[in-house]
Amino acid sequence: MLAYKSGSGPVPRSESDDIGEETGLLARVAAGESEAFRGLVDRHLPTVLAIARRMLRDDAEAEDVAQETMLRLWRNAAGLELGPNGVRPWLRRVASNLCIDRVRARRNTTVVEEVPEESAPPSQLRHLAERELGARVDAALQALPERQRLALTLFHYEGMSQIEVGQVLGISDEAVESLLARARRALKVTLKEEWRELMPESEV
Repeated sequence: MLAYKSGSGPVPRSESDDIGEETGLLARVAAGESEAFRGLVDRHLPTVLAIARRMLRDDAEAEDVAQETMLRLWRNAAGLELGPNGVRPWLRRVASNLCIDRVRARRNTTVVEEVPEESAPPSQLRHLAERELGARVDAALQALPERQRLALTLFHYEGMSQIEVGQVLGISDEAVESLLARARRALKVTLKEEWRELMPESEV
């Protein structure tokens, strides 16, 4: 976001400016101002949706989670205390927990995909191979303990730092590092040959 000075070009806003603005928006939301709430939704909904889609692999469920997350922001605005990263860590934590609840509810549901009986052209075979790899990765991720899976998803897929992951999960940076290490070891054993395709060389 850019600010402007008279007679000059745009001046980049600092993070403290953004957090200050967000604090003001949150106070207005707590007072019941829908316009301020829309401002926070516009600012944070893409991040919440991205987390939910990555965790759930289902657009409809992800949208439900995003809607519920923002609704909880509206309901709890008066009691929130913002840290140096604003409301984003709180939203990520709420969205992640809602996703975990849905994943737990799915556990007894088995999805069976039909395998084509006729010969498929090379392009279709490549597509099926990619889908098969994706399915194996998803299955391996779902088999991880919940905190390991969430830490790995937020760190590798959502691009959060270890500190940010710790803020979402409510644990220390060292605990996040331990979760990531255990998750990688488990995936390396489960996925074997696919591991080199999925992780950077430094982590193979």
